[in-house]
Amino acid sequence: MKKKILLIEDDAIVRDNTAEILTLASYFVITAKNGKEGIDKAIIHKPDLIICDILMPELNGYGVLQIVLRNKELQRTPFIFMTAKTKHEDMRKGMNLGASDYITKPFEESELLSAIESRFKRKEMFDSDNDHDENIVNKITNFKDIIKHFGYKEKFKYLKNTQIYCEGNNSNHIFYIIKGEVKMVKNREDGKEFITDILREKRFFGFTSFVQNKPHNESAITIKKTTLIKITKVEFLKLVKQNPQLAINFLDILSENLDNVKSHLFHLAYNSVRKKTADTLIQLNTINNNNGTIEITRSNLANLIGVANETIIRALTEFKEDEIIETDRSLIKIINLEKLNNIK
Repeated sequence: MKKKILLIEDDAIVRDNTAEILTLASYFVITAKNGKEGIDKAIIHKPDLIICDILMPELNGYGVLQIVLRNKELQRTPFIFMTAKTKHEDMRKGMNLGASDYITKPFEESELLSAIESRFKRKEMFDSDNDHDENIVNKITNFKDIIKHFGYKEKFKYLKNTQIYCEGNNSNHIFYIIKGEVKMVKNREDGKEFITDILREKRFFGFTSFVQNKPHNESAITIKKTTLIKITKVEFLKLVKQNPQLAINFLDILSENLDNVKSHLFHLAYNSVRKKTADTLIQLNTINNNNGTIEITRSNLANLIGVANETIIRALTEFKEDEIIETDRSLIKIINLEKLNNIK
């Protein structure tokens, strides 16, 4: 049986040409000339895959995607954006909302067909994985098991200083760091950034928008080359529903994150710069498996503590003179952890 593809495109020429390519590739094609018509046809025909333009009258592609994801019968349908918008923030917005892929116009026929085939294969892998014995699914009680369960998922690679999502954006995903480092940032009124957290490998983030369905209250930016996987709300909530213990573990993580934030705010409000710096270095060392070596720029450390660059440089110089740390560019090596712990 032919796979059904819904093509939503307001440009008649592009729509007809693309539909012809898909038909020649043995797909059954349904077309719609705008977002509203596309939603109506998606509900009626329940396509196997949706290709959608972004800039359209009445209802744009982002709106179509959000409605699709709210529909229980459509929310697992692969969704590919096809548009002339090529800015990274536009691409990132579409992917963060839950799109499966992104093709820019003009495109090669092979590029379009390859993207479609790739999405169908991933969906088949996902469906096959979810058809396994329920006893296997019910063994998932912690986040290590989640990563094994979603091992088939696409890996997203980001260069250094790349924005994963920005403050004010919504997302249908939670994110897991396979490799790399990510900072969580809030913008201050003076335009400078304040780092609320630094996350390394084997950490989840992006919970706020995911759980509360509200815009992110901070931005996520890579500190170095980073590889992530994204788990959709539908995928994760299905696991939680089938595994009550996983829900408890999830709440424990959120509670721990909240405690860390409160502790961090307390230190910022009442401790001296020396104490703030010492506590932050100890925290970063713990995150880094207590190996004594911390890789962080002076600027990021200052933004994490909430002080000026000059202030943090002065504090680190004092620690160095007191033979508590050694420094080499962006590396800080703790050589006397006991002294660091005793700083007032």
